[in-house]
Amino acid sequence: MAEPISPITLPPPQDAQQEGQWLQETLHQWLDHEFIPEPVNQDIAKRAAQVFVRQRMEGENDVGSLVIAILTEMQAFDFSKSFYSEFAVANAVSDLLLDSLGIDRCCGQ
Repeated sequence: MAEPISPITLPPPQDAQQEGQWLQETLHQWLDHEFIPEPVNQDIAKRAAQVFVRQRMEGENDVGSLVIAILTEMQAFDFSKSFYSEFAVANAVSDLLLDSLGIDRCCGQ
């Protein structure tokens, strides 16, 4: 039987607003690079970063819980002018956070 995956946690925030700014800028760049730059990408990144900052300020450090919160709240976002969905955004945030922690996300490692 496979071993359960250990939770991945971020260190407590030194400055949640600064983290949110980093996430907004980095996610916006990712969205623009992945397909084509669209004006809505800025709005998507801003909303995801707002959710992230609020969660961090409320004491959430678990990456999985942060991603689920972004996924859940992004379901109310209008993606009709985008190639993306709340799932793509939440997965991108997860990848960006893991990259920032230096965690290799390839092949289940």
